[in-house]
Amino acid sequence: MTVAVRRTVGAAAATALLCAGAVACGGGSAESGTKSASADSGAAQALTAAYKKTAQARSAKVAMTMKSPSGLGGGSVRLSGTMGWNPTVMDMTMKGSGLDTGGADVPDSVRMIMQNDVMYVDGGAAAAKEMGGKRWMKLDLASLGKQADGALGQQMTGGLGSMDQDPAQQIAVLLDSPNLKHLGSATVDGERTEHYKGKLTVEEMVKSNDSLKVLGADERSRLLKNIKKAGIKDYDTELWVNKDDLPVRLDVTMGSAQGPVEMSERFSDYGAAVKVDVPPAGQTFDLMDSFGKLGKGTLQDS
Repeated sequence: MTVAVRRTVGAAAATALLCAGAVACGGGSAESGTKSASADSGAAQALTAAYKKTAQARSAKVAMTMKSPSGLGGGSVRLSGTMGWNPTVMDMTMKGSGLDTGGADVPDSVRMIMQNDVMYVDGGAAAAKEMGGKRWMKLDLASLGKQADGALGQQMTGGLGSMDQDPAQQIAVLLDSPNLKHLGSATVDGERTEHYKGKLTVEEMVKSNDSLKVLGADERSRLLKNIKKAGIKDYDTELWVNKDDLPVRLDVTMGSAQGPVEMSERFSDYGAAVKVDVPPAGQTFDLMDSFGKLGKGTLQDS
C-alpha cells in the first residue's frame, strides 16, 4: 500500500470513527440524567423540547469541522453532506489537511457513506489501482468496536473512544450536564437562536450513557479506565437552538492529555431525504483486513 493511499485510509478512518461512533461514549435519552441543584431548570426544559423535535426530524444537511492536536494526528477536517438518524445513515464529502499533505495520488476530497453501521470510503483511482479495481474501503464500525481494547482498535481510534453525532443524542448528553446553563440569545447563520452550554466529566459521560447499560460492572469499569488512560478528561458541549426548537449549531470539545479535540457542526434543512446506495461487494475491500496486513508487512510501499 503506497504512502499516499495509506494516508487517505488513515485520515478517512479516523474521521469515520469520530463521526459514527465505533465505541459509543455519548448518547442517552432526554430522561436519563439526574440534574444537580446547579443545573438551569429553564435550560433543561427548553433542551428537552429540542431533543424531542430533533429526534422526530430524523435527518438534516450538515457542515462539520473537526480539529485535533498534533499528538492525535493534527490538522483539520471538513465534512459536508446529509445525515440521518434512527436509523443512522450518512452521505458526506471530506476535505482537509489530512488529505492535503498526502501527495499527488491523494484526491482533493473523499466521499464517505454509511448504512447499517458500515462505513464506505472512496479511495479514488489510486486505491483502485492498488486493490485490483476496488476503490471503496469498507469499515464495519460494530466489528471495530468489539476490538477497541486491542492494539489495532487503539491505533484506529487514537485512544479517543468516539462520538455518535446524532444531534438528538448530543442534546441528551448536554441535558445530563450538572452545570447546564442558558447563555442568552445569539444570531447564527442569520437565525436568532438561544445559546446553551454544559460540561461532563468522563465519569458523568459513562454514567449517563444509556447504550452502555448492556455492559456489566467490570466491563464499564474497564471502559472508563481505558478512556482515562487515553487522556480524555471531559466533554464541553455548546448548542444553539432556533425558534423551531431545532439545533442550528453544535460544538463539542473533548479535553485530552494531547490537547483539545474540537468539533463544530452546522445543521439545516431538517427532514431532508437521505438515500444511500452502498457500493457493490466487487468494488470494496475491507479496511480492517488491510490494516492487519499492513501491520504484518504484507502490503508494501511503492
